[in-house]
Amino acid sequence: MARRDRTEKVDMPRAKLSRQSIRKGLQLFSYIGSNKWKFYLGLFFLAGTGATALAFPTMIGEILKAADADWSQLVKWGWIILGVFVAQTVFSYFRIYLFVDVTERMLEAIRKATYENMIKLNMSYLTQRRAGELSSRISADISQIQDTFTTNIAEFLRQTIIIIGGIILLFTTSVKLALAMLIIIPPLAILTVIFGYFVRKKSKGVQDQVADSNTIVDETLQGIHNVKAFANEYYEVFRYGKSTGEVRKKAIQVGRMRAAFASFIIFGLFGGIVALIFYGAYLKQQGLMEYGDLVQFMLYTVFVGGSIGGIAEQYNQIQKTLGATDRVLELLNEDAELVDMDGDRRKSYPRFRGSFQFEKVEFAYPSRPEVTVLKGVSLEAKAGEKIALVGQSGSGKTTLSSLLFRFYDPQSGSIKIDGKDIREYPLTYLRSQMAIVPQDVVLFGGSIRENILYGKPEASEEEIIEAAKKANAWNFISQFPEGLDAIVGDRGIKLSGGQRQRIAIARAILKDPSILILDEATSSLDSESEALVQEALEKLMKGRTSLVIAHRLSTIRNADHILVLQDGEIHESGTHEQLITRENGIYKKLNSMQSDVLIS
Repeated sequence: MARRDRTEKVDMPRAKLSRQSIRKGLQLFSYIGSNKWKFYLGLFFLAGTGATALAFPTMIGEILKAADADWSQLVKWGWIILGVFVAQTVFSYFRIYLFVDVTERMLEAIRKATYENMIKLNMSYLTQRRAGELSSRISADISQIQDTFTTNIAEFLRQTIIIIGGIILLFTTSVKLALAMLIIIPPLAILTVIFGYFVRKKSKGVQDQVADSNTIVDETLQGIHNVKAFANEYYEVFRYGKSTGEVRKKAIQVGRMRAAFASFIIFGLFGGIVALIFYGAYLKQQGLMEYGDLVQFMLYTVFVGGSIGGIAEQYNQIQKTLGATDRVLELLNEDAELVDMDGDRRKSYPRFRGSFQFEKVEFAYPSRPEVTVLKGVSLEAKAGEKIALVGQSGSGKTTLSSLLFRFYDPQSGSIKIDGKDIREYPLTYLRSQMAIVPQDVVLFGGSIRENILYGKPEASEEEIIEAAKKANAWNFISQFPEGLDAIVGDRGIKLSGGQRQRIAIARAILKDPSILILDEATSSLDSESEALVQEALEKLMKGRTSLVIAHRLSTIRNADHILVLQDGEIHESGTHEQLITRENGIYKKLNSMQSDVLIS
């Protein structure tokens, strides 16, 4: 039973705060566009929330002082504190609203730009990265940026204001007590943050171990037929029990750390505050400060201590965001293909006649530059001809079709269509004139209609039905209660292999290409499905230049030219009749082997 790759569990990337990272942050900030004024207004309200928060301990101190004065002084400070509360309410509302508004507009622009650039990247870049990794940049990484811009940056700035303002006001209230506070509270707050970091790290280890246990359950249920067929229930129970035992051990270890952390908070942080209160009471007893000033000082101490502890967490989140920003900007800044984004582009492109030539083409994939896949390949197809490629797996057949689409460019040699180098055609023009029906058809998870329309999004209902009929697909489509609106499921899982192939053929028919590529389009089908698909393919190939890649030689006997590839070179070429009579020929040998299999 195949095991999943468990390397997918990765921490959110981090990056250090530096000039370079700040420049990258500013690049993202540029996507705010015309909404910058909202961001700056949000900063104003942010400063207002910090200022009103700092005013609160002073007002409490003044109220306590006014308790010994006349009633009018108490009422005055009561109205002042009410006004400050109202102001803080207004400031907080607009600060949160504006930051969310600006961030969501910015992220909308970033998501669109990232996806647009990603989908236009060349195949060399895309094939060397996992789909899940690229997808996470638009989901997880941008979500991390979202949290930071809406919450973390604002909280980081607000707590910075409170720390700086609070320390200034502490010294204004009592220099002696402020110096004592700076000796006791900040070191304790920093130790609390460090201790908390190790607790969280260990807790994550428990979560990862739980995830491993859940993976075992998931794998076992997915491969339950294999488990029972090999009578390995005992092995899976043992494996799961061993994993849950590790969860228990790690969870108990974290429990000990949490208990020690709670004890440290009680004895250290609270003990430090009690020591300050004791020292403040001593100063009051000596007549060096008033009771109201002592309460005011203690409130500022709590504010500053809490902010010192909180700002470390905000800084940690910002570091994570810088790492996520790097990954998003890599996609945004990567050089993309020059693709025409005009939806009506087909109307402006003249139609190819359909002839193509490969002239001494040599090619190696960028991911494996040391392996030459094509070695000086030359071939020619005239407009309307049917060219077939045969050969063992890895001989370079599919690579030829990829080069024709310009998914890659050859290292040497040239490829021409209608006598013109394909690099001289705009990419969208080039690809809009070609269609491919692959062996492993991947349909989108929507309806049959949407999948057929992919060949020509502006097609009418009549054109869709006509394409489905020509592809021998209308019979099974019309049997669905929903008809064309039937959902095909993820990758077309609700349809059979033959049905998926016929949907792909209908899509190609609707596109009406000048050049058609069939990449082993019937090799994985049963005899009945193959007959229906082959009939549809014959209709599709009429009047078009076709490049047919085939394992089943019976499907290409009527080809105008058959090319036999081996080790990246064309070893034989000719018609079926010519090749079948060639002594010791590769094609003749392949044909004999397939005939023997059919007879047996």
